[in-house]
Amino acid sequence: MNTKKVTLLSLLTAMALIIFIVEAQIPPLVPLPGVKMGLANIIVLVTMMKYGGREAFLVLMLKIFLGSIFTGAMVGLMYSFTGGIFCFSVMLIVSKLIKSIPIWAVSVLGALAHNIGQITVAILLTSTPQIAWYFSVLIISGVITGAFTGLTAELVLKRINKE
Repeated sequence: MNTKKVTLLSLLTAMALIIFIVEAQIPPLVPLPGVKMGLANIIVLVTMMKYGGREAFLVLMLKIFLGSIFTGAMVGLMYSFTGGIFCFSVMLIVSKLIKSIPIWAVSVLGALAHNIGQITVAILLTSTPQIAWYFSVLIISGVITGAFTGLTAELVLKRINKE
């Protein structure tokens, strides 16, 4: 990896981390547990579409790990890590298999996968499979937040590609 690429990935990681930390300080938009915008995913999605899966995975992992340390939310690390892996995997697979799929749709599917990952962790940690019903609530938020972050990523990519 050359110096220019390392520098670029460092900047993308810093942006994702800053967005993650700032979003963690903002009161929830809706009073439902587990519902947040996931704005740092914009950077991960842009990285994936512009530079590739390996680079995006690196940005994602650093954002999750450092973000958990900096926000003091180490308990949430398992939720973020599992949700992030589920989300990333779905976004990468879908974007590779269906070339014509819009980025916002990739993001929506990723957001839904993130929610599945988090529900899975909650069920495993609490040994309470009844928690799965909550996914029906998270579907709505996943579609809304995934569409927003995906549309924003599309706008950022259009801007980057102009230059």
